[in-house]
This record gives sequence, C-alpha cells and structure tokens, in this order.
Amino acid sequence: MQHDASAAPRTALPGRLVYLMGPSGSGKDSLIDAAREALAAHHVAVARRVITRSAEAKGEDAVGVSPERFAHMRAEGDFALCWRANGLDYGIPVQIDHWLQQGRNVLVNGSRAHLAEARQRYPDLLAVLLTVEPQVLRQRLLARGRESLEDIERRLARSQQLQLPGEDVYVLDNSARLDDTVERLLELLRQQGLLAGR
Repeated sequence: MQHDASAAPRTALPGRLVYLMGPSGSGKDSLIDAAREALAAHHVAVARRVITRSAEAKGEDAVGVSPERFAHMRAEGDFALCWRANGLDYGIPVQIDHWLQQGRNVLVNGSRAHLAEARQRYPDLLAVLLTVEPQVLRQRLLARGRESLEDIERRLARSQQLQLPGEDVYVLDNSARLDDTVERLLELLRQQGLLAGR
C-alpha cells in the first residue's frame, strides 16, 4: 500500500477507522449500502474509493478514473491509503484524515493484503473481515458477470491462500441474510463504542 510518505502514523486521532475487508463477491458493497443510513445516523462517515475502473462498470459507488489520473492523484498526496489488486488501483481519499481529526469514525472498504500497512498508518483501526462460504462466493462472482470463469477461479484461489497478518480481526459471516450481517456489524460497532447504544 502506498500513501504520503511524509505522513506520520496516526496515534491519537479523535475518530477511529473501521477497516472492512473481504474477498471480492463477499458482499462488502451490499453491506455498506444496507448499513449506510444507520451509520450516517451515528455520524459514521463512509469513504468513497477511487478505482481505475470505468465509471460505467457495475459494482460499488466508486469514483472511476484512468490509470494516468490515478497516478497523478497519488503523486499529489490525494490518498490516505492506496494499493493495487486484481489489475486495478484503489485509493482511499485523504479526506478521511480530516474526518478522523474532527472526531468522526470512518468506514472504509479496504484490502486484506494491505491490512498491515493500514495499521501502520492507523494503529487503532478496527479490522472487520467479511467472509462467505466458498460455494456462495463462487455463485455471487458468476452472477455479477464482471469476470471470466478463469478470473473467478483465480480470485477464489487467492482468497483461500491469503492469510491475515496479526490478530484483532473481527469476522462477520455474510453467507446468509444481509440484514443479519448488518445487525452484527452495528452491534460490533456498538461494542467498540463507535455507535451510541439503542
């Protein structure tokens, strides 16, 4: 993961970063969309990623840019976090630092492979891993029609091989009802003191 090298690790920000991870097809975008209203009610900001994918492509509500534009933004220090995966570049806008400094908690759609680097910049981040049963994941990847069968198999193999570094990762299973996963996410955030109680 690349970010502004001049930026020191954040050790005492008033807000906390919620770093949501999971394999492609695990339902991160659906979970974020379904929880968005409840998160906003508790002043939890949701970062919008910048991706080198066409703005017309199906998927998350992201800002699609060209590889050249992405490289320029990275050079200008526009990203708090950025990485490359599956042939695409992903960036989390530096705006999240302003939100965190204002005391807002912020949820980002992150990358499992770059959790360690994210923790270097945000040592107190809350790591949340969204999982799904392999057969369900394969069905979801096929249904969205974004990749070839070969690409899907590569994604599934990568998902099985990728091990998360360190501990303190909270796991949410999203193999069944999305509403149940939303409730488990909100309950976790309540337990962590990031949402007011009921």
